[in-house]
Amino acid sequence: MLTAVWVAVAVVVISLPRWLPARVVALRGWVFTRINGEESIAVPGDLVGVDRFREVYSHPAASGRSEGAVLSDLFWYWLSPGPEMHQEHLEAGERYDAVALATRRILSLPRARVEELTRGCVGRALEGRHGVRHGVRHGVRHGVRHGVVRLRDLIMPAWAEFSYELVFGEPCPPHARELIVGNADDVVTALKCCGLRHMDRRDRLTAYLVESLPRVRHELPAGLTAREQALYLQGAFFNTAVVQMSEATAHVLMALARHPDVQARARAGDDRYLDQVIAETLRLYPLFGIAHRVTTGDIRVGEGVVIPAGSVLCFDYPAFHRAGFPDPERFDPRRFAPGHAPARELNHIPFGMPANRPCPAWRLAPLALRVAVREVLRAYELDSTAAHTRSLPNRGPCLLTPHDAGGPAGVRRGPGRRLTLLSMRLKDGWEDVWRSLVQLVLGTYMVWDARRLRLCERHFSGDARPQGT
Repeated sequence: MLTAVWVAVAVVVISLPRWLPARVVALRGWVFTRINGEESIAVPGDLVGVDRFREVYSHPAASGRSEGAVLSDLFWYWLSPGPEMHQEHLEAGERYDAVALATRRILSLPRARVEELTRGCVGRALEGRHGVRHGVRHGVRHGVRHGVVRLRDLIMPAWAEFSYELVFGEPCPPHARELIVGNADDVVTALKCCGLRHMDRRDRLTAYLVESLPRVRHELPAGLTAREQALYLQGAFFNTAVVQMSEATAHVLMALARHPDVQARARAGDDRYLDQVIAETLRLYPLFGIAHRVTTGDIRVGEGVVIPAGSVLCFDYPAFHRAGFPDPERFDPRRFAPGHAPARELNHIPFGMPANRPCPAWRLAPLALRVAVREVLRAYELDSTAAHTRSLPNRGPCLLTPHDAGGPAGVRRGPGRRLTLLSMRLKDGWEDVWRSLVQLVLGTYMVWDARRLRLCERHFSGDARPQGT
C-alpha cells in the first residue's frame, strides 16, 4: 500500500510540467477577473462576432483609451509614472495629435537608413561588443559564439541602440544602453507577472532623458514640460518600441528554431518568403493580447444591438487571428503566400487598424524586423525544444550554432546537440511550473495594488497625490 502511494506521488510530481502551468494560468485569469471587475465586453464574443470585429474596432466612438476603464489602473501601474504622457494611453485631442505627429517625425527614416541601422545594431549584439548584463537571473552572455541563450535578452540591446539612434541621431553610448535595457526588461517582466517593477531603473532612465532633451534630433511636442517630454520619449521609444521589437524578433526566431524546414527555406530564400514567416508568426503570436478601448458614444451593432457610451471593449487579438483559418494553431507561412487571399482580407491586424490608434511604426517595424532576423540567420543555426507561447515568459531559450563552427552539419547535429536540446526541454518544463506559480502570486498582488492605488482614476479625477508607487 505504501509503495503504491509513493508511486502515485511520483507520477503526480513527474507530470507537473504537463498540467500544472495551464491550470495556474486559468486560475490567474479567474483571479484577475474577480479583482479587476467584469466591466468589459469581449470582442469577438457573444455581443460582437468575428464578422463585425473590424467594424467595431474602427468605429469613431471606439476611441477612448484610459478614462473610465478599471483596466487602465493596471496598465498605468505597470507604466507609471507618466502613463498620461504615453502615446498609447493619451485620450484623443490636441495633446494626442501633437505627440503622434512628433512620433511620426522621429520614425520617418529612408528605407536604406533603416536597414543600415538595423544591421549595425544587430551585428554588435551578436558580436558581443556591449558588455551589458541584466543580472544573474537572466544568465545572458553577450558575445556567446555558441550555446543556449534567451533570444529576447540577446536581441534587446540591439533595439535599445536602434531606438536611441532614432531619437538622438547618434550612436548609443554604453551607459545609455544599459539604462534603456534595464528599464525595458523591467517593464516587460512586470507585464508578464514574472517580477515586480523596480522604480529605480525607471527613474534613472527618466532623469537621463531629461538631461538629454537638447540632443533630440526632432522637435518635441510643444506645450509639455521637460519631464513630460522625457516621459513621452521613454514611453513611446524606450518602453514600447524596445519591448515590442525585442518580443517580435524573439517570436520569429523561436518559430524558425522550432521549424527547421521553414528555417532552411528562409535562410536560402528571398525576402518575400521571410515576410510570410513574419506575418504567420505575428498571426499565431500577436504582440498584443487584449487591446481595450472605451466607447465615447453609442455604437450600433446590427439590428437592435447598441453598445452604450462608456463601455469597455476588449479586442482579443489571438482569438481574431485564429478565426477563419484552417487548423489555426498550426504554424504555416504558406497562408500568406501569393495566390492565397490578400493579407488585408484576412483576420490579421498585427499592427492594429488605421482608423483606431494603429502602431505608429507599422511601416518601419516589419522592415527592421526582417533585416534583424536575416542577420541572425546569416550567423547561426537555431534550435529550440522550449515552449513557444504568445506571452513568451521564458524569453525564448534557443541553441545557437554558428555557421563557421568546425565540422559538417552532421557533426554539429550529433549527440551533444541532442543532449542539449533534451536538457532544454526538461529545464523549460520545470521552470514553467515555478514560473506559473510566481506569475499567479505576483500578478494577483499587482492587480490588487493597482486597484488600491487607482493611478488612472485619480489622474482624471484631479487627485494626483502620490500614494507610495
